[in-house]
Amino acid sequence: MNTSSVTRCGFVAVVGRPNVGKSTLMNTLIGAKISIVSRKAQTTRHRIHGVLTTDDTQFIFVDTPGFQTRHGGAMNRMMNRVVTQTLSQVDVILFVVEAGRWGPADEKLLELFKPGMDVVLVLNKVDAVKNRETLLPFIAQVSEKFDFSAIVPVSAQSGLQLDALLQEVSQHLPQGEAIYEEDAITDRPVRFLVAEMIREKIFRLVGDELPYGCTVVIEEWDETDARAVIKACVVVERESHRPILLGAKGVHMKRIATEARQEIERLLEKSVHLEVFIKVRKGWSDREASLRDLGYE
Repeated sequence: MNTSSVTRCGFVAVVGRPNVGKSTLMNTLIGAKISIVSRKAQTTRHRIHGVLTTDDTQFIFVDTPGFQTRHGGAMNRMMNRVVTQTLSQVDVILFVVEAGRWGPADEKLLELFKPGMDVVLVLNKVDAVKNRETLLPFIAQVSEKFDFSAIVPVSAQSGLQLDALLQEVSQHLPQGEAIYEEDAITDRPVRFLVAEMIREKIFRLVGDELPYGCTVVIEEWDETDARAVIKACVVVERESHRPILLGAKGVHMKRIATEARQEIERLLEKSVHLEVFIKVRKGWSDREASLRDLGYE
């Protein structure tokens, strides 16, 4: 595969309410873990580019935070701003909804689409629909809500119909040369991916106990050909969050660090020494200046 053979190239936004499988969809399409995944809302907080180059097309997927309609606060305002800005800057929009389910949050996001936008409605988790006979009436119902370029039922988890989705999207991308090298999979640096991997482990292990005022910052990175030494700081909002993260005798933090280290070693393809510590920074998630300091857009 050579990028000189690429005849179409464009940006594809992946949008939807929280927990419809946007990050899983992008990761499966690219064939690599770019966006972290958990069942918690607010898992994806940043705009992340994932790159897929085929024989004649380069798709630049833009994974966005889930559009927030239930809660206010600086972080949710920031995430919604990222979604809104992205919609005006891409060539195609993948509007991901859960097959058979349409609610107020989907309706709210639909209001952001303007006439003339290329919007492909992606019905995800189609393999989880128990009664397939309900799918056609559902498609007929949602097709009347907007002039969608296409409606494609898929399963991001199993890969069902993803080739058909790519073929559909390719038709709507502009002609042009590749922007990224053929082996590129993301625009984000490795340090960002590592910080996100640690945050994913936190969400998965203590997400039900720990509020969302938690982020990860890489403070030190020392790397040789054979080994990487990484020091990461988990920033929380309250002193009471510290014992939740640590767990009894530090068992939670040990498991978070161990699972994150194993995944980071697979990413870097080398031995990793990972140290994870905790800092309290009161109210950081509700102050836009603090969000910017911590790398949020």
